[in-house]
Amino acid sequence: MPFSSPGPRAMRQTAGAFGAVALIALCAAPAAAADDPATGLALGTIAPFDRVKPGSELQLSPAFTDTGTAALDKVWLSYSVTRGLSQTGIPSNCLRYTVGSTDEEPARAQVVCEFDQPVQPGVVYAPERPLTLKALDRALYDRIQVTVDSAAPTPGDGASAPVRGTAAALKLVERTGGTPPPADAAGTADVPVTADNSADFQVTGAQLKGAVGDTVTLRVKFANAGPAWVLPQPGQRAAHVLVTLPEGTSAVRPDALCTNTGAESYACGTGAPWVKEQAAKTYTFKVKIDKSVPGARGYVELGSEPRPFDHDKANDTARITLDVTDGTNTTGGGSTGGGGTTGGGSTGGTGSTTSTGGTGKGTSGGSTTTGGTTGSTTGTGTGTTGDLSTGGTGTTGGSLASTGAGPALPLAGAAAAAVLAGTGVLVAVRRRGGRED
Repeated sequence: MPFSSPGPRAMRQTAGAFGAVALIALCAAPAAAADDPATGLALGTIAPFDRVKPGSELQLSPAFTDTGTAALDKVWLSYSVTRGLSQTGIPSNCLRYTVGSTDEEPARAQVVCEFDQPVQPGVVYAPERPLTLKALDRALYDRIQVTVDSAAPTPGDGASAPVRGTAAALKLVERTGGTPPPADAAGTADVPVTADNSADFQVTGAQLKGAVGDTVTLRVKFANAGPAWVLPQPGQRAAHVLVTLPEGTSAVRPDALCTNTGAESYACGTGAPWVKEQAAKTYTFKVKIDKSVPGARGYVELGSEPRPFDHDKANDTARITLDVTDGTNTTGGGSTGGGGTTGGGSTGGTGSTTSTGGTGKGTSGGSTTTGGTTGSTTGTGTGTTGDLSTGGTGTTGGSLASTGAGPALPLAGAAAAAVLAGTGVLVAVRRRGGRED
């Protein structure tokens, strides 16, 4: 029965793009020659799959050889795929399970087939019919990992329960005329799959509005509109986002995935090295408006990673606009001094002089005590000069100052080029405890 061999085996280093990290993530043991020099399993060369059409079928025909001097009674052949591929027609002597993602490796689906038949040294073997895969609509840059071993790989923590295949059982056959791999060949091969597909990375800007001194919330967005997901090469990241705040503002609290790169510019990660299709990430900043700068604007834009799959460049950059309102100007009488909103006091009598203005009597009496000092328009009430912050005084309301509360500052014309502080630098993000499929 499959998985009849007990326990995981000690791992040895193998060649390939994933190396030991991916093998640990898969919880699969590589070639079995480590403990017994008389036995050893090595895979032949497997060609990459290029320009695959989404929805099409792929056929995998791995060949291998026992490079030792002793025969083997049983071998296991396993093949795992990333999420742009699916395994179809799984034979009944094979089990399938999934392994969740780690910080640096995405989730994978693993199929392990047990071949209970002798394998002779120096003979090239292969499954009697190809293993079949399907490229899904989200396929773009995917990977297949093939491993042959003399012990059953064991699922690790986080793996799903194995499910047996339902197709006809598969057996090994000798491949006549096949060239055995060299004795130092590995028992694991990594096979890249490139699909003829695209993914649209895009960013969305924002509009900020408030008075000088206000702290406002900024939300900008990154998204992958698909249809493909994007898996980068090992050790790289698919994307990061640059956020430059408008001049005159400062970040009180940046988003947790964003790192300051100088001045008020930030580089923001996407939470994982890969980006799923239809995935979206909103970056939230608390921003203080320090001063009013006419025409100030900021930017949100994609980082410098190559994106040959993204054919729409128009949505790679977006603006952050700033509308600064004058929070100190109001219409009508003020709430912090000056005459009342209906002129003088509520009691009768003659109006007295303002503290800095000329004299004048109000028709309903009362006196003002804090007449305007900066207004430029003569009021009709008790003070000859209105107060900009209080709107002046007078029994009938008086005239508002001509420089009172006005419209929002206009935005400047053409956008300035965004400053890409740290261009090309991939930003490290916090390691996550959970797994992401």
